[in-house]
Amino acid sequence: MPPGRKMVQNAGAKRVTLKFLAEYLGLSPTTVSVVLTNSPLSSTIAKPTKDRIWEAARKFGYRPNLFARYLHTKRTFSIAVLVPEIGDEFSAMLISGIEAKLAEAKFNYFVESHRFAPQQIENSPDTLMDRQVEGMIFLNTPLNKEMPVPVVAISDITNAPGVTRIVIDNYHAVLLGLRHLKELGHRRIAFFKGPEGNGDTDARWKAIVHASSEMGIQVKPELTATMGTYFAAGEKSMMQRGYEAAQMLMQKSQDFTALLAFNDGSAVGAIRAIQDAGLTVPHNVSVVGIDDIQIVGFISPRLTTVRQPLKHMGEMAASTLLQRIQGEAVPEETVVQPELVVRESTSRVNR
Repeated sequence: MPPGRKMVQNAGAKRVTLKFLAEYLGLSPTTVSVVLTNSPLSSTIAKPTKDRIWEAARKFGYRPNLFARYLHTKRTFSIAVLVPEIGDEFSAMLISGIEAKLAEAKFNYFVESHRFAPQQIENSPDTLMDRQVEGMIFLNTPLNKEMPVPVVAISDITNAPGVTRIVIDNYHAVLLGLRHLKELGHRRIAFFKGPEGNGDTDARWKAIVHASSEMGIQVKPELTATMGTYFAAGEKSMMQRGYEAAQMLMQKSQDFTALLAFNDGSAVGAIRAIQDAGLTVPHNVSVVGIDDIQIVGFISPRLTTVRQPLKHMGEMAASTLLQRIQGEAVPEETVVQPELVVRESTSRVNR
């Protein structure tokens, strides 16, 4: 019986090892390992050889022994993702991008949610370090101390030493939303100011004040609603906050024809409050959100919003973290540009 055939028969009886694949292919274990772990050295190996290795790995259902990999390299090839809450669509879209990029690099990851609890936010970084992670990604989460591993944040509130940030251009986001409303004839515009301590609140509010002044739009106190604090977000969803903020606005004044919400969640809540008050969107009030989470393309009316490329931002965060783990230099902050997505929740002013 040919040696290769004998090996195929024996492979089903026990775990397929790297040594088995190397013997089957007539290659060194090092060569096989370099290809299967996507090591930088794999670029020196001829494509036909790589193709043979991957074909054999698929054929025998080879799975790497992660513990052996750790003993050999003294690396865990794992990272942690810390989020306020796992279930919200904003975090889910970011995690989707993170996952895609880490899978390409054969890195493992796990997600921990702090649920806006101050003590857990304080303790989670050290707890995650106990799991021997090689890096961390923080989503809209504060960090008060420097960590011994690289940290990449999608947020501007994660500003401890050594943090690399991926952030949206908040001024451009606000400018796109306000310009759209002004072109539709709106001048009496209401605003939501985000939760105090939230990653985008201060930058977005400064952008509103600046851009409104440039466009000759007044930001009136009676047409401004605040949305509580960052830490209270675990008690009320962003949609509930938007609902209550819109109710508060309408109790103070209904002398506005448009609303620029803090984000999509608050915009969805505001639309429901406006409808519950017997008004319609956009006939009575046009509403603009910021984010472009998936649900807003399916509510009624479909939401006009300023899109953050959330999945792409997740991919950027993961790529940046992998570069830092490899010791490569990266920019301290990368600013991502948004784009306007016009749907059904805005129209020309009717009053």
